[in-house]
Amino acid sequence: MEERVKCLGLVGAGIVLGTVSTVFLLKLLPRSVAKQCEEKAIKINGNGLVSENSEGCTVSGNKNHGMAGLDLLKDEIVSEQLTSHAASMLLRSGVGRLLLVDFDQVSLSSLNRHAVATRADVGFPKAQCLKEHFLSIYPECHIDAKVLLYDASSEAEILSGNPDFVLDCIDNIDTKVALLAACVRRGLKVLSATGAGARADPSRIRVADLKESTNDPLSRAVRHRLRKDHGIDGGIPVVFSLEKPKAKLLPFKGPSGEEENPSDYQIVPGFRVRIIPVLGTIPAIFGQVMASYVVTQLAGLQVQTEPVVNLDMDHYRILHQRLIEHEELLYGTAMEVQVDIEEVMYVAKELWHGRSAREQSPKEVGRGMWRSVNELMLVRWDRTKPASVSNLILLKFIEADEHESSTVDDIKEKEPEFFRRVTSVLKRAELDFGL
Repeated sequence: MEERVKCLGLVGAGIVLGTVSTVFLLKLLPRSVAKQCEEKAIKINGNGLVSENSEGCTVSGNKNHGMAGLDLLKDEIVSEQLTSHAASMLLRSGVGRLLLVDFDQVSLSSLNRHAVATRADVGFPKAQCLKEHFLSIYPECHIDAKVLLYDASSEAEILSGNPDFVLDCIDNIDTKVALLAACVRRGLKVLSATGAGARADPSRIRVADLKESTNDPLSRAVRHRLRKDHGIDGGIPVVFSLEKPKAKLLPFKGPSGEEENPSDYQIVPGFRVRIIPVLGTIPAIFGQVMASYVVTQLAGLQVQTEPVVNLDMDHYRILHQRLIEHEELLYGTAMEVQVDIEEVMYVAKELWHGRSAREQSPKEVGRGMWRSVNELMLVRWDRTKPASVSNLILLKFIEADEHESSTVDDIKEKEPEFFRRVTSVLKRAELDFGL
């Protein structure tokens, strides 16, 4: 039987002290496996069968005939150390050909969460590191390693192999959005990983549509950019944690030990230099979840994931609807409302803590917000700009009426302290969403 070649790619982009790998898993069906496929017909999900055709055993995802075997993987994955765990398990599941892509090197700080790297690998390209270790596990596997950064110029080289799946774990917003948009444009199946840092509860890891992910700043920013820049609103499955991050990016200290500007030390513009604390078990579990998702999808096995339940979303829906109605009343249209309900939750909860922007000492969001929701609404900070995450403030009704009668320049002149406080908060939204 002629050998059947299939591919699986893991695409990513790395960063200093916290990287993202790219791996293409190109599966080569060995003759021994082909023989097993001839001898066995395994029923999958009641209607998918392992079958033989002129090219050997193949997997069909949502087709009438689902074909399964030891080497039936064909997808892409990307992640900061999630890739190593996902790729490792896909390799051990029988993938026969891999393309590993990552421009970063193994660092001391990554050893707590890397699947195979050792102290001797520090300073070695991560793609090459994975290749060498993988060949010691499955020497028959055909592995190619590229020290390469994913961007527009490398898109064709990385994605032109038409992989069955792309698993994205990039943590740079611009690069992540570009990869996901490219996959959608090319019609490639893609699974995206969101932030695994600053989490500690493995029981809260979920797989759902990107538009359903919560408590994750990275997925929130990516969702916003995909909708704004590419008109993509959901339809991309993601692995994420319902757990709210327990820490933020650590302060960046230079060689002198003093805090310095992180951008002065960027090797690649736009890529993060500061780090976030990572419990090594969580990225590993993210990677295992990704591998499981890929294997079951390619085998045609339908797994019902646990639904994501968002409590108290009705309160944010009320604020969202009020914003729309206010825009229609004031501007005659709501076309410039550039936020969805989850982004309204971010603005009301994360930026303004459920209190009016006029309050000097806003407290953490709690029951008080819901007691006062009937007198709160979102309005534009600057009337000349759209109603976006970086241009919305939470005010009481009477405050909103007064605000609409003034300009930002008026506020800057008459209330400089209030102006500085609001612009500082809205600047955070720009940073969180990569605007």
